[in-house]
Amino acid sequence: MAINTEEESGNLLLWILVWSELAAFGALTGAFIIAFALNPDAFAAARQHLQPQLAGLNTLILLASGWQAAVAASHHTALPGKRRALVLAGLLGFAFVGVKLHEYSTEIAFASDPAYGAFFELYFLLTGFHLLHVVFVAVLLFLVAVFPKNENITLVTTLWHVIDLVWIVIFPIIYLV
Repeated sequence: MAINTEEESGNLLLWILVWSELAAFGALTGAFIIAFALNPDAFAAARQHLQPQLAGLNTLILLASGWQAAVAASHHTALPGKRRALVLAGLLGFAFVGVKLHEYSTEIAFASDPAYGAFFELYFLLTGFHLLHVVFVAVLLFLVAVFPKNENITLVTTLWHVIDLVWIVIFPIIYLV
């Protein structure tokens, strides 16, 4: 039985990337949780300036985008359907970006207020880092739609699901706790 070393090395690289992303977001989320525990009043006051409705909308947008990524990754989807699903996933990713930038435009005024402690520093760091990942992987979704090799579809949709997962974890921590 022949072993496909190129596929195995690609899988290894994918999982190294996935776990490094989860570790980076885990560290940032952990810092947010610790800062919240040390400054609960400042964090509660700062949260009054957030827009959880927009964050909830963004959660639905990312879930819909993740669904399209799953359609693209399915072995039952023909190539034109894979391309369409990748493009839709990317477009929904950019819809997330648009909503998030609108949200930022109303929150940035409070970022320098010392009464809120480290909340907005960590909020913008954590959500901004996530936003950069959304932009980057959304661009990759478009590129893979143009050049749809199965291993590239697997790579980009797995990364997209990791970005979805990260948002599903940080959304309640930032907006609902």
